[in-house]
Amino acid sequence: MKQTILFDLDDTLIYCNKYFFFVIEQFSDSMMDWFNGYGITRMEITDKQTEIDIAGVHIDGFKSDHFPQSFVETYRHFSNLFGRSPSVVEEDFLWKLGRSVYEFDAEPYPFMEETLFELADQGHELHLYTGGELLIQTKKIQHMQLERYFGPRIYVRSKKNTEAMEGILQEGKFHRPTTWMIGNSLRTDVIPALTTGINAIHMKTDSEWIYNIVGIDVEPKGAFLTLNQLSEIPESIRNYVTQRPQ
Repeated sequence: MKQTILFDLDDTLIYCNKYFFFVIEQFSDSMMDWFNGYGITRMEITDKQTEIDIAGVHIDGFKSDHFPQSFVETYRHFSNLFGRSPSVVEEDFLWKLGRSVYEFDAEPYPFMEETLFELADQGHELHLYTGGELLIQTKKIQHMQLERYFGPRIYVRSKKNTEAMEGILQEGKFHRPTTWMIGNSLRTDVIPALTTGINAIHMKTDSEWIYNIVGIDVEPKGAFLTLNQLSEIPESIRNYVTQRPQ
């Protein structure tokens, strides 16, 4: 039976977190150097940066400036805390460092091509639903040539939540019992899917952003699966569909 399948992009089809973690490590290295002798720890630095970054996402969604701004604000926080005079040069360095995370070329997760090809070949309708800014996400999509599988069925939202998911489902008149959301984020992929009454597949990642880790208190109306590899998706969907009472 033909299914409608929405895929998340970042850390579902392509790598994302590892680039942010890499840049955050560079940020904390600089901070440890500048604040040497002040008794500050690396964990205190990264915890404050995460706190500021996530606060911005809660307010405005996935705006690209939140990440570099979190570096600058963390720097200012500890400068004020320890009475260290802030430097325009250091702040400019941190801003550019934060922005550099968007310059990495997109890299596919294992079996991305094979999985998308197999699902499309089986007749399923594939959609791409990603959070972020249109220009940045479009660059990744074009680099990976994902239009081959998704065509015009691509949705980019600055706020990726239940309201955004509901809007997409209503606008597209999706048949919910045969619609799936596949993504790594419990917060922005799984919970909105379960809340809106569609099937969900949670793709586990080796290193997850703390923002995405939340508890689930929604009772699934359909499937709720957890998988480790993209290659497991076609068979998992097929098994569920064939075993589901008609």
